[in-house]
Order: sequence, then C-alpha cells, then structure tokens
Amino acid sequence: MGQEEDFSEVEERAYRAGAVKHYTIDAKREFAEEYVGRAVLMNAMYEGKYPLGTALARPLIVAKTVEVARREGADAIAHGSTSKGNDQVRFDVTAKALAPDLEVLAPARVWGMGREQEVEYAKARNIPVPEAHRKYSIDENLWSRSIEGGPVDDQRLEPPEDAFKWTVQPEKAPDQPTYVEIEFEGGLPRAINGERMDMLSLVRALNQMGGAAGVGRIDHIESRLVGFKSREVYEAPAAVILFEAHRDLEKLVLTPRELRLKHQVLDPYWADLVYQGLWVEPLRLALEAAAGEMEKWVDGWVKAKLYRGSVQIVARDSRYGTYSAELADYSRGWYPTDEEARGFIEMWALHSLTALSKRAGGKK
Repeated sequence: MGQEEDFSEVEERAYRAGAVKHYTIDAKREFAEEYVGRAVLMNAMYEGKYPLGTALARPLIVAKTVEVARREGADAIAHGSTSKGNDQVRFDVTAKALAPDLEVLAPARVWGMGREQEVEYAKARNIPVPEAHRKYSIDENLWSRSIEGGPVDDQRLEPPEDAFKWTVQPEKAPDQPTYVEIEFEGGLPRAINGERMDMLSLVRALNQMGGAAGVGRIDHIESRLVGFKSREVYEAPAAVILFEAHRDLEKLVLTPRELRLKHQVLDPYWADLVYQGLWVEPLRLALEAAAGEMEKWVDGWVKAKLYRGSVQIVARDSRYGTYSAELADYSRGWYPTDEEARGFIEMWALHSLTALSKRAGGKK
C-alpha cells in the first residue's frame, strides 16, 4: 500500500510464524488511483480531521486476500484485529460482500487478546516484533501514518516526538516557506509546479514537501464505530495539503448551493461510510455519482504556502471560476439602484420577518 517496509523481512516473519506460502502484492498504484483519488474528490476527513488512510486501505487489502484465497482454494481468511478495533468491522463486512462463502477468522479476537498479550505471544514463539510496534500501534500506507496506543493514549499529554516519522517538528522546520502549485482536472490533482504526475508520484512528492515543512500532524479525539472514543495521532502531509487546495478550488467554481450540498452532506456522509467499514454500501457509489456531476467543472490551479506546520492557500484560478474582480470591487463596477436594493432586501427577509411578527404576539 506504499508503506516503507522491508518486505523480505516481512516474508521471513511469516514463515517463522508457520506460513507455508507467502505473497507480497504491490497494490500501491491501485490504492492511489482508485481509493486515494476518490478520497480527494470527496474531501474525505472523518469528523473533519482523519483522512481515512487506514480505513481506505482495508477494502483493497480484503479484495487482494480474497483473490489469493480463490487462487489457493482456501475455505477461510484470517486477520489480526482485536475486538476493540474498527478494522475488524472493515475486514469482516468487506469479506462477506466479496466472498460470503469464506469463513473469516480473527484469532486475537477469539482469544481475547490485547496488544501486550499479542506481543508476548509472538515473543514466546520467537516471532520478531518491530521495536516501534512494541510501544505504539502503527499502521502506515501511502496516504497516512496512524499512531495509537502507549503514550498517546493519555489525551492530556502532547504526543512524544518519537511517535512521528514523516514530519519534522514544526518548530524545527525551515524558516522559509515552501510554495507549491497544484493543478486539478475534474477535481483530481494532476500536476505539481507544472510537472504532470500520476497519483502515486504526486502523493509521494507532497508527503515529502509537506513533511519537511512540518505539515500533516493530526491529533484528535475520534468517535470509533465500536462504541467509544479514542485519542488518535496521524501523519498525512499530502492529504492535508490536497484537501485544503481542493476545497479552495471548489469554492471558486461551484455555486453556493452546490458547495453547501457537497461540503455539508455528500463529503461527510461518504467519509462516514468509509470509516464505518461500509465501502460496499450502495450509497457510497450514489454519493460519488452526485459529486461527479459537480467535480467535472473543478479544473484549475491552486498555490499553497507551506510553513512550519501550516498550509495557507495564497492564490488560485480556474476557467470555470465564478469570481469577478470587477464585480466584487467596491470602488467600481455595477451597483444596484436604491430601489433595486430595497426590493431585494424586502423579499430576501420576508419569510423571517413574517414569522417574527406572527410569533411576537404569541403566548409560547
């Protein structure tokens, strides 16, 4: 999925754990184009904060697992989720949709294990556990790096610096801003600073640029779908930059009614479905179809200023943009007459003023 990992070591651990056959599947381009691309179109930030890195990857992981199960003639698939995580829902539901005949096994859940028990179980059987995973629960892919557990569980304390890997500490970032111009076509980012890139290369480039500027650290209290809140820490430089840029371009192009429907209804509903493990829900496709009718006009460029942990949009343009400097200029351009202005104001507020008048004499 685009994570930085020694896959030969992963294979070795698999065989030490008792596997008889191991597959390494390179799905990062599919993940970038088919999943991350959709997330950008839908400004997918769960509860306004989480860019769904882990949640987006799970349906694709299940799809590839099912492919291998079919190839090997297996009658079951297994995953490592405990009973407290969101991923158990994402894995199980997607598997039921793609392969209802396969049994889904979750040993850690069956055995009632927590993270410490899992680590001890592995150590007792000489299965190496990466040092970072001993202290935190970490999930990493192209789109985000998720850190939970251990020291970050205490919401009263700032996350330790050793929790972060992709981003420099904002206070230690360069004291000069970095400017990046992103070109969009049909709502999708297609170029950086004039250089066309596929989605995989583009996300990697923005992760590097943003991380070097201290951009992309996210710390929030998250409402898990399994019934409790958790403190979650993420690194997602490219996601933070792209969402800021994409939403800004939408504001330039879309009508106010389109914008409110997209940002207040379509986007958060889509993010909720993906977070809740319902990638297979038909409504997801319907929301994407509705958004697609608007996104086909979202062409243009946006310039972002990256500086010590912040992203500021400083310029933008689109051939479909509805902003007019001449019309907006208070010193020139068209002005309505006093009569036209009074008529507009009277009609605009008539519903509110009528209701206010009727209720003023009521007894409630």
